[in-house]
Amino acid sequence: MADGEAGGYREFKALVEAADRKFARARDLPLYGGGDHHSRKAFKAYTRLWRLQQERRRELVAGGLRRWEIGEVASRIGQLYYARYLRTAEPRSLVGAYVFYEAIYSRGYFGAAAGAEGSGGGRHQALLIRYKELRFIARFLVVAMLMRRAEAVDHLAGRLRALVEETKAAYPKTNFKEWKQVLQELGRFLKADGAYKGSRSLRYDNLFDSYPSNLVSIARFHSKRVLKLKEAVLTSYRRSEVKFTELTLDTYRMLQCLEWEPTGSYQIAAKELTENGTVSDQSGPSGLIDIQLSTEISDGSLPSNPQKAIIYHPTVSHLLAVLATICEELSQDSILLIYISASGCAEQNMASQKYASSSSSHATAASSFSIDKPNSHTSPDNHLWLGPRGSGGPNNLYPEDLIPFTRYPLFLVIDSENSHAFKAIHNAEKGEAAVLLLSPRISSAMPGVESTGHGSQFTYFLTAPMQAFCQLAGITSDIDTDTYANAENILFSALEEYEGILCTSVGLNNVWGQVVPDPFLRRLILRFIFCRAVLFYFHPEGHEQHLPTCLPSLPDSVSPTAEAIKTPILLLAENLVVSNRFHFRDSRHNKK
Repeated sequence: MADGEAGGYREFKALVEAADRKFARARDLPLYGGGDHHSRKAFKAYTRLWRLQQERRRELVAGGLRRWEIGEVASRIGQLYYARYLRTAEPRSLVGAYVFYEAIYSRGYFGAAAGAEGSGGGRHQALLIRYKELRFIARFLVVAMLMRRAEAVDHLAGRLRALVEETKAAYPKTNFKEWKQVLQELGRFLKADGAYKGSRSLRYDNLFDSYPSNLVSIARFHSKRVLKLKEAVLTSYRRSEVKFTELTLDTYRMLQCLEWEPTGSYQIAAKELTENGTVSDQSGPSGLIDIQLSTEISDGSLPSNPQKAIIYHPTVSHLLAVLATICEELSQDSILLIYISASGCAEQNMASQKYASSSSSHATAASSFSIDKPNSHTSPDNHLWLGPRGSGGPNNLYPEDLIPFTRYPLFLVIDSENSHAFKAIHNAEKGEAAVLLLSPRISSAMPGVESTGHGSQFTYFLTAPMQAFCQLAGITSDIDTDTYANAENILFSALEEYEGILCTSVGLNNVWGQVVPDPFLRRLILRFIFCRAVLFYFHPEGHEQHLPTCLPSLPDSVSPTAEAIKTPILLLAENLVVSNRFHFRDSRHNKK
């Protein structure tokens, strides 16, 4: 080995160590409230590394550079892109992560390296590289899911299962319990996410989610105060929720629901980059990914996505700290969406209820932001539970904990059997009237139909109403394609009509008027109207515990009993041949 080659490799290793330190600082920072400069520094460091291995590849390989080291650098770049996407909601960053991950996978950087290391005496080193490969594929899977690359997801899921089995066979004395659990979670997640294969993206698509006929009606609100959704906090915490890695099914759906479906230039750029990234590399041991890191991947025809803080299994204090940080940075014309999907108690069995009762005397310590009220913490169903199994009162999130944040405009979506408790926020605000969408206390399902594996039902209706309707009515995934397409057209027309009625309603509360012009919030409101009406007709008596509620109240013109709201649901049920599963009271169709 020449001195120059060894020196080049030493320079590369020194740059790797420096870049890794910057990466660690960027990784450990929360994905909200600033910190972009650490991300930029890490990007700069890895860009320098990447260019070095491109320009001096033969020299570095001769000096000892191994394929898995190139894969590690590329993987870090992909992770930085993904973190930037989570921080900024920029689609181009998600594409950047996908392109790098796809190129790493297609070249087999980690796989080839693990085999080479294992052929010598370095079995321990080979196992470490195999772990890197497993973690890499898990990250790639999450990005592919968010990119809606169904074929890639299926292929990667199969590869992850095969790789775990291969590794267990090669290292029989190693405990792979954690990866077995990961595979189980992945299976549940993919089953729930792919229940209706023909369904379209959850993202806001101008073609399907905008109704030109109502533009004039929506424009009438523009002369008044209009709030824009620029920030959202999304979190869920349930014992048996469907999840993969640290992305739960509920937050995964809400994340996509609050983004634009890219069109035009974005899709073309993504296709070109993907093809570029998967060209078979025959030029040497290290390989090249011929991608310009500064390439602009954007869609100028669409506004920017709202930024979202996705918090996995937070404590109450952590959630409140995040809210405080984000509220401090809200602009005057912004509204903050807070989405929480959580259980109302620690366990669903009698033992846990007994435990919750015994710990109620300590519940006043639940939050440093709580407001003292007579008997505010005595009821067992007046809070959400954010905490691990067996934890005490400090993990209870009370409605009073959120009241201090009503100094700012808030749009609250609470999905829990205890959601009704958050009605206490209405008329108790400290400055701005909050909008509340609250889930039913009791989830609905056809007798004998398993529903828990689909995620929270209320969230399902808000993010994928057609699929939620099918799941509620007990329709399986083998529904005829034409029938499903007709059903989607009926839903499209229904939501268009609901929007027209809502935007022309006399006496619409000013709080709704401030948020209706925002496309994301308007779509949530329309889907809430649809969800409430569907559940109203699903139950013979329309019992309140089975129905979602909203505050302030919406006009009677969009209530479930209004003929214009009921008729499309009846047509939808008839198209899907499930009318007998609903109770359309006094319907003329029912009398035929």
